[in-house]
Amino acid sequence: MAPFPVVFALYPRITQLDFTGPAEVFARLPGAALVLAAARGGTVVADGGITFANVVPLDEVRECALLCVPGGFGCAQAMEDADYLAALRRLAAQARYVTSVCTGSLLLGAAGLLRGRRAACHWAFREMLPLFGATADPARVVRDGRLITGGGVTAGIDMALTVLAEIAGRDFAESVQLGIEYAPQPPFASGHPEAARAPVVAAARGRLDSIWPDRLAQAQRVAAAQAV
Repeated sequence: MAPFPVVFALYPRITQLDFTGPAEVFARLPGAALVLAAARGGTVVADGGITFANVVPLDEVRECALLCVPGGFGCAQAMEDADYLAALRRLAAQARYVTSVCTGSLLLGAAGLLRGRRAACHWAFREMLPLFGATADPARVVRDGRLITGGGVTAGIDMALTVLAEIAGRDFAESVQLGIEYAPQPPFASGHPEAARAPVVAAARGRLDSIWPDRLAQAQRVAAAQAV
């Protein structure tokens, strides 16, 4: 069986579950070869402090069947990293599937890969997608051709299982879901802003806004630079 390179385009301050959730699924694909890459390689430290070592420089990655771009607050810096965005464009051009999780779709947008496409994103940052010429879709997993994007964080597992079914069939994807016992039963009905209580939504939004307060202005700046 021919290798199926799955490239995770990492960067400092990723949300580790955005990456490790799909990785847990994709690793079970027959022939899968997971590649952890970042603009300058070396060591990548996630938001919570988990460290990923021996990460390959993106410019050394030559083959990519599936590109996965995770989200995280580090995307604020990554979306203005010309080397990182150039690597996304190069790898996406050859990939059979281009995927993202959470705010990873904003990085695809910053790379100019979402114009005229539908995409998912974390609920608190979805409003940024139209700035990159995309249509924001509130669904947990959104497919637009070979572009398959997931919503916030845990949606990465759903996205990966969706891709797995496309590649290896539903029976295989279901067997992987069973193998990892992915049967969510959250203790609270607060996983969507429409379902959560108003004080919970306000607290979550306030925390996220305080971490990345100038996100709309930054996205507008990046999008304007694409048009030059």
